[in-house]
Amino acid sequence: MHAYMVPTSHGMVAVRDSGTGSSSVILIHGNSSSSAVFQPQIDSAALAGHRLVAIDLPGHGASADATHPERTYTRPGFAGTLAEVISHIGVAEPVLVGWSLGGHIALELAPRLPSVRGIMICGAPPVGSAMAEGFRPGSAVRYGARESLSADELEAFGLAIFGRTLDATLRAAMARADGRARRIMFEAAHAGAGVNQRHVAEHFAAPLAVVNGAGDTMINLDYFDGIGYANLWSGRCHRLPNAGHAPFRDDPVAFGALLARFLADIEAGQR
Repeated sequence: MHAYMVPTSHGMVAVRDSGTGSSSVILIHGNSSSSAVFQPQIDSAALAGHRLVAIDLPGHGASADATHPERTYTRPGFAGTLAEVISHIGVAEPVLVGWSLGGHIALELAPRLPSVRGIMICGAPPVGSAMAEGFRPGSAVRYGARESLSADELEAFGLAIFGRTLDATLRAAMARADGRARRIMFEAAHAGAGVNQRHVAEHFAAPLAVVNGAGDTMINLDYFDGIGYANLWSGRCHRLPNAGHAPFRDDPVAFGALLARFLADIEAGQR
């Protein structure tokens, strides 16, 4: 794996670049996390034939905090950052894999990059104007909007996101995250910043894969099934039975098999 920094107009961005192959997969982490969350995929034998590029969003992981937080810490701002990184590293036709916030960023990025070959989202309801429809009331989502979290609140947030896979590396990533990103991102979303993601899902021509954990307590799983996707991969939304909000960590073997199939279908031109 090769780790390096990329200069962007939003600040320096850290990249973990691993493997080679005909598919270049951009891995986009969630709120208050980092690229380290995708270590099971980087280590996966099923994905060994692909280039995996895991990126730390501004204000997360080894990336710098945003130079202009109000500009950067929004879905459009994060998407703009990724567009700069993808261009800088020379990936012409990326496949985007976004988890939670990362899935929302992938959907935000899709209209900007018509060369995207496919998108896989996890724990990221493609919401339109009625954002609440995609999430479960009373869940730990509320912690994701707060700039300041106590140690107990951060732990509760981490347990809701990662469950049994919460470890010292992920705790450190959550503690490091710039709390301004949480607050600004939610304020901007409620103010209407960003694309209508349901509209994107219903008009995105390339394959869109939906993989969630059946035990996810943060999102409304049934909401996904009511969307009229333009090109839903395999014709259905997948739910991994032994997984929660982070299915790629809870069941990396099953997730890796699905992602490998998705990439194979894209390379074969199957839609």
